[in-house]
Amino acid sequence: MDFDVKDGKVADFRYKLLPVFSNLLPADPEMAAFIDKTRAPFLEKLTEKLAVTEGLLYRRGNFNGSWDQLIVDALIAEKDAEIAFSPGFRWGTSLLPGDTITMEHLLDQTAITYPWTTLTEMSGEMIKTILEDVADNLFNPDPYYQQGGDMVRVGGLQYTCDPNAAMGKRIDNMMLKGKPIEAGKTYKVAGWAPVSEEAKDSGPAVWDVVANYLRGQKVISQRALNVPTLKGMDGNPGVAI
Repeated sequence: MDFDVKDGKVADFRYKLLPVFSNLLPADPEMAAFIDKTRAPFLEKLTEKLAVTEGLLYRRGNFNGSWDQLIVDALIAEKDAEIAFSPGFRWGTSLLPGDTITMEHLLDQTAITYPWTTLTEMSGEMIKTILEDVADNLFNPDPYYQQGGDMVRVGGLQYTCDPNAAMGKRIDNMMLKGKPIEAGKTYKVAGWAPVSEEAKDSGPAVWDVVANYLRGQKVISQRALNVPTLKGMDGNPGVAI
């Protein structure tokens, strides 16, 4: 990368991207043999065909992705919940329409050391508090309070988000099935990846829950993404759904 500096400031810069085509690079024989040996006892489970996707499955949006939507849809269906939360992770293999979803594909979206699923009764006030807390980790104007990541993915619940608003005032217009979320009302909320010790082993691993959903569906239709309505972000290139 080359820089042009004028008056103590970067005036221009240039860079070159060097593509790496992994499929054109020969595998190291010793490492390839080690990987095959390690995978062998689990190969039958990893290659299980769970379902076929009719749409693109990806996980790249700031607020949602079709893989994320599939996960929250599965949580709602399998745990009989009204709302579902899924962490704002952005890893895993993207799948093209017509691809078969294998257990390995599901695991590379969900395999973490705290995969347990939860079903919790939450008040509308608590739901808002959770969304506000995550939003502040992302949009606090002070970089030292920005803890990274992406917005929690939400299933069932619609809301409005104003990233430029003050803490506690970014989330508004929370709706469930066309009705406003009531602060004092209780809702059934599914989730996964709890970080508290109390939640450990609280429910089956998320990959087992989603795998069961996929086996029952067999064909996964194109996911309609549940994304918030954003305020004050028109023309902002740093925010992508």
